[in-house]
Amino acid sequence: MLKLIGSLSCIWLLMAISTMAQDQPPVLDTAGRPVRSGVEYYILPAATDIAGGLTLVARNGSCPSFVGQEPLTPVVSQGLPVVFSPYVAGETIVRESSSFIIEFSAASTCVSSTKWDLAARDPATSRRNIGIGSSGSYFMITKENNLYYLAFCPADTCNICRFDCGTAGITIENGTRFLTLDGPVFPFRFRRA
Repeated sequence: MLKLIGSLSCIWLLMAISTMAQDQPPVLDTAGRPVRSGVEYYILPAATDIAGGLTLVARNGSCPSFVGQEPLTPVVSQGLPVVFSPYVAGETIVRESSSFIIEFSAASTCVSSTKWDLAARDPATSRRNIGIGSSGSYFMITKENNLYYLAFCPADTCNICRFDCGTAGITIENGTRFLTLDGPVFPFRFRRA
């Protein structure tokens, strides 16, 4: 009997998460269409004259295993395309404040996975870089004043993880632009590749 109650509770929880996710508005791309799971997108700065899109970058001459931003050049790079995989099984639309995994749609010679992962807190800066590797961390997109922000707060996946929440921004270290948490926030837009 307890097994049945436990199974029913788990099913109810999954249904509740699915219903809550469907109540959230969709994230819109630069053409005004909902961002879809499994489709490639470039993540670009909301302001067009700041820098390029998100890509893989290296730190201290290591392999490019961190998420960063292309520098501003005369011909600005869109970066590498990404694919979103929502936490809720079967969800085809990326929704505001709903958890998903982000993965670069590109190969890396350094690590086997290009799924975004929250790295350990840097003791020198107290910031958390966003890297790649392992099975990936769950991120979300929030919207404020008609601007989209990338955030880490695994609300759907871990109720006790709220203390780890943070909004992503760009920090510059030795001329390289890194995507980090716990620093100044940075708005983004999403263009279909």
